[in-house]
Amino acid sequence: MRPNNNNKPAEKKQCYFCSNKISTADYKDTATLRRFMSPHAKILNHNRTGTCPKHQRMVSAALKRARHMALLPFVAA
Repeated sequence: MRPNNNNKPAEKKQCYFCSNKISTADYKDTATLRRFMSPHAKILNHNRTGTCPKHQRMVSAALKRARHMALLPFVAA
């Protein structure tokens, strides 16, 4: 974590799923899944998104499933 200007440590991001009490990452919910993708349609890591390891695994599996169902792109041109 990079400290901010006040020489205080930066606060750690909260897991989106834990904070909103969402138990599963649904592959059909593309609006939520797009939060965890880069503009080039790559899956973002947990350092960028702040998700916990349990939910990061669910997100990556749901993104891959949505790609195969043609709901999300494999690459963005």
